[in-house]
Amino acid sequence: MKKSIVKIFAIASLTFAIVVVGCSDDDKTSTTPSSFVLNRDALQGSINDGEVVLESGTYKLTGELFVRAGAKLTIKPGVIIEATANTNSVVRYIAVAQDGKIDVQGTASKPVVMTSTAKTPGAWGGLVLCGRAPINSGAIATAEVGYQLTYGGTNAADNSGSIKYLRVEYPGYQYSSAKEFNGISFFGVGNGTVVENVQVLESSDDGFEFFGGTVNTKNLVVLNTNTTFAGDDLFDWTEGWSGTNENWYGKRTNGGNRGIEADNNSENHLASPISNPTIKNLTLIGTGAADAGSEAQAIKLRVGTKAKFDNVFLSNWKRGFDVQHNESVGYVTDGSLDAVNVRFENVTEKSKGTKTAVGTAPAETADVDAIFTESTTATGAGNGAAAPTWSQGWTTGL
Repeated sequence: MKKSIVKIFAIASLTFAIVVVGCSDDDKTSTTPSSFVLNRDALQGSINDGEVVLESGTYKLTGELFVRAGAKLTIKPGVIIEATANTNSVVRYIAVAQDGKIDVQGTASKPVVMTSTAKTPGAWGGLVLCGRAPINSGAIATAEVGYQLTYGGTNAADNSGSIKYLRVEYPGYQYSSAKEFNGISFFGVGNGTVVENVQVLESSDDGFEFFGGTVNTKNLVVLNTNTTFAGDDLFDWTEGWSGTNENWYGKRTNGGNRGIEADNNSENHLASPISNPTIKNLTLIGTGAADAGSEAQAIKLRVGTKAKFDNVFLSNWKRGFDVQHNESVGYVTDGSLDAVNVRFENVTEKSKGTKTAVGTAPAETADVDAIFTESTTATGAGNGAAAPTWSQGWTTGL
């Protein structure tokens, strides 16, 4: 009887071992075949099904690359995607459509890099994500870039994938004055999406822009230094974005625009959902109070946006907080637009408020000093004006 039990136990143990071996890491990372034909020297087209994996080395982005509904693009640590020069009006960019997914698997020592052969701002389009989270520009809208990429919906928890340890370099291609790519554009992206440790370098338009949605972010960096192509804002939001964010570091040494440009909806300032993100640990560095290239506002809040800021370090700006239009001015009064623990360094004017203009008369000013509460110990993104420790290893130029 004992021998039988031992034999049974041995057989069971062997069976268990076989099962464990069968569930190897290779099996866990196995992919669903895709009909997409991957060409390392000509990465372009539409991924319509299954999963495409970029394993290692450099891939040449030679056209538009779409990740369609039901498909997935996975990018392994250390992979470089290099956009070639735009030809015959065919812009290089990567777009994840609604119900498509991207999985950027960079690490601190091996970040994924999306760059271009030309090392100048605006050399290619950048990265575009479209989700089904709520927006306030209609139930469904069409992205300003790409071909008929729709975004928006009712699913706040929508998931467009995961982006970790990514650098996007020299993006921001401009079709026209009204149609321009950013470094990364989030169109109605939901909070099921992971966005952590991402840098945008030398974008000719905004570094990160959020068009509605609920996506949350952590450890974002924007750096603009190119003096020929000044760039636009470091961070930008509109159309009802309401994400929760931690550790933003933005710096420009050129004649670009603001640190943050924040809107609700320019056509309807009370459009719902109202833009209302939370940003904790923020550093914005400008070029100095004498900057004549723009109004040099660290943070411009207008057309009905709300926001909550905590632990803010603003350095080298002509103006700290610029609040415009009756709705946003009113949110300062009721406390739904405010910033606590703010430290100013070389900022000429800490705040300015302007009411909505009526007719041809000049817009009235408003007292919005209540928007901020100062703190001499605020560290911003972690190290005041200096590069934060969490950015070490995977960013460049800081």
